[in-house]
Amino acid sequence: MVKKNWFVYIILCSDDSLYTGITTDIDKRFEQHNNKKGAKYFYGRSPKKVIYIEDNHDRSSASKREYEIKQYSRDKKQQLILQDSN
Repeated sequence: MVKKNWFVYIILCSDDSLYTGITTDIDKRFEQHNNKKGAKYFYGRSPKKVIYIEDNHDRSSASKREYEIKQYSRDKKQQLILQDSN
């Protein structure tokens, strides 16, 4: 059985909000969000770009990490993004 690599990602949105999600294919998922075929969150806004990615998760750890990041304040998410870019 081949184990899939899951990603946790953050997208900067058109209203400058930050959306956090998980996927096995970042490019495909971004396209889905862009075409309004992903999360309902994007019905009233559009994705601008992926600004943060974590990899090497399995489905379970990705879901847990997604939940953890979603609990973060905007400032804490921005710190996470800045740390990743260094």
